[in-house]
Amino acid sequence: MKDIQTRNDLSILLWAFYTKLLADPAINYIFTDVAKIHLESHMPSLTDFWEQTLLERNGYRKNVMEIHVHLNAMEALTDTHFEVWLRHFNETIDTLFEGETAEKAKTRALSIATIMKIKLHTTL
Repeated sequence: MKDIQTRNDLSILLWAFYTKLLADPAINYIFTDVAKIHLESHMPSLTDFWEQTLLERNGYRKNVMEIHVHLNAMEALTDTHFEVWLRHFNETIDTLFEGETAEKAKTRALSIATIMKIKLHTTL
């Protein structure tokens, strides 16, 4: 397996990851019923975020924390939501990629989830 190196790699990762999330009843309703995201139109922003986070290419212009504060106000994001999100993220990476950037992605995802949980006042 190869490492995450390009925007296309991120696209492959994110499509596989969100396919898993949307198939999991423990979390899918957050995306479909609460946030009501249209994945096709949302994917470029997600890819921008991870491209900036992992490949250090600027392009993401939104406030990711503000988005999740708003979402949390509509439906409390629980420890279980974060655990499911992280599990699917890590499993998807491990299935598709290996290497320094793949490991960095898992570390960053854990950091992001931890910070969000703290800022959203959920328990660790």
